[in-house]
Amino acid sequence: MKPKILTTMVGYTPRQFAADGLAGITVALVALPLSIAIAIASGAPPAAGLITAVVAGFLISALGGSRVQIGGPTGAFIVVVYGIIHTHGFDGLLVATLMAGVILLAAGLMRAGRLIRHIPEAVIEGFTIGIAIVIAVGQLKDLSGMTGAALPADFLPKLSALWAAKATIDPVALAMGVGCVAAILILRRIAPRLPWLVVIVALASGIAYFGLPSIESVAGRYGALPQGLPVPHLPTIDGARLVALLPAAVTIAFLAGIESLLSAIVADRMIGAAHRSNAELIAQGAANIASPLFGGLPATGAIARTATNVSAGGRTPVAGMVHAAVILAVLLLAAPLAGALVLPALAALLIVTAWTMSEPHRWPERLRLRRSDLALMLLTAGLTVFADLTLAIAIGTAIGLALKLARGEIDPPDWHTPFRWGGGGPR
Repeated sequence: MKPKILTTMVGYTPRQFAADGLAGITVALVALPLSIAIAIASGAPPAAGLITAVVAGFLISALGGSRVQIGGPTGAFIVVVYGIIHTHGFDGLLVATLMAGVILLAAGLMRAGRLIRHIPEAVIEGFTIGIAIVIAVGQLKDLSGMTGAALPADFLPKLSALWAAKATIDPVALAMGVGCVAAILILRRIAPRLPWLVVIVALASGIAYFGLPSIESVAGRYGALPQGLPVPHLPTIDGARLVALLPAAVTIAFLAGIESLLSAIVADRMIGAAHRSNAELIAQGAANIASPLFGGLPATGAIARTATNVSAGGRTPVAGMVHAAVILAVLLLAAPLAGALVLPALAALLIVTAWTMSEPHRWPERLRLRRSDLALMLLTAGLTVFADLTLAIAIGTAIGLALKLARGEIDPPDWHTPFRWGGGGPR
């Protein structure tokens, strides 16, 4: 359970700090617009995403069990967070995240890190595909410049609300949003190591600022971003609220544990290292306790940001700590620039995130799965989209474990790790 930073600081050199520092700055440029976009898509204030990247990102690097893990808000939480805020308000989300942090901290202290790997991969793929669908559909409103009330949390009512608002589509905003999606996908394929999402979002925002004032920006809709971190405080906690939010807290803890482990495995294979799973869970717990105290979102290891860190030369937790410090510096010194980012471009970024998460290139491989595994994956995806993510995870995991026991499969699976997310793709 020893944090990796204690190991990597032995013999640390100025040359390594220079490499880690450059990698941290690179990742911060990617994480900044993505953190804002994830917060908006989750129904939270834009600043909450940046707060999460700063507070949780720093703690996940400083306390974690991976040399190069980058933590922060991720797309996987959007569906859960949106539902919690819709039902219990933003204060309810803060309580649920605090509870999830305690669960993760306890799991790490009880050395439960390796138990997570017994979750069937079909379940993981299923809810990831389902989350990607919900994220993409939820971005259509901002992508096309529609106006009106916030979209409902449930999928079918969300489709109905989008159809009802079709008359408010802004052709200019839609053209910009679709153009940003196409540009990110095409340029990322041509030169995958370059952070095209940053370039495209910044370019679109600059064009809108100087020539298309009708296109809405972050500050235009939500007000100016705060210049710094708020004073930490505890949300209102009582027994009834704790009971009501327990399922949501368990779901947040489950997702944080799964995604952080997947990200750590990807990082291990990229740099030839071995992470400490229990230290990683403890770091996730600490991060998810601290983040809501400052008004932040749930956090976990971010696979593509971690891979971007490795590609940029990061080799110790210092890179992740620099990434958090750079985002804090932006909040302190350049919050108005971050507030000028336009909503269609941020929606485009998240649609690309959803596309990347779903890994469409793997459908031929998926269709060759055992019928039972394919059915389990599709069931989990369907329940995630049309019912509830908590229900999808519970039912999918129960069925998946039953299938494994029936086959006599005792050892945990060697999870598929999405290397294609490492080419600068957002998540």
